Amino acid sequence: MRIRATIAVPAASAAVAGLLLTAPQSQAATADHARPVRCTEKSLTVRAKAASADPTVLRVGVTHHGARACVVDRVPTVTFGDLDGAALPTPEGGTGSFRLAAGQTAYADIRTIGDPADPEARRVGTVTVAASAAHSGRSFTAAQLGTGEHVLVWEPVTTLWQPTRAAADRAIGLSR
Repeated sequence: MRIRATIAVPAASAAVAGLLLTAPQSQAATADHARPVRCTEKSLTVRAKAASADPTVLRVGVTHHGARACVVDRVPTVTFGDLDGAALPTPEGGTGSFRLAAGQTAYADIRTIGDPADPEARRVGTVTVAASAAHSGRSFTAAQLGTGEHVLVWEPVTTLWQPTRAAADRAIGLSR
């Protein structure tokens, strides 16, 4: 029995290798480039700062430092202090992924509150931004963001990731 197993394993390995060698290389190359892997959190740097033109808008960016393209969620995950829920995507329908090439930065804008005088406004000390829902993200204090002692929050929205800061600003209504 031991001799057969010794013969069977190399024969099976040779058969699999033969099949792999006969498959067209174009299929393997296409599969590799068609579906980039998910970005690891450690390959990303997340930044955030309040827009000087409108302190109710936070500008965020995520830069991919890996050597190969990868994908993040199409919409950043944005949470506020200890409040339940996250910023909703605008426009709606933000499922899917956004491809980041090596060294590329993507941008999104977050409107934390529509009217700062709104009596329903909540005040938080931190905002956490993640490029994908599976990531822990990076937390920013109100002081780091440039919003003072707290961030006003009520019905927050976030843009989808955009290729430029100007595109993110247009998507949130900061510029036309």
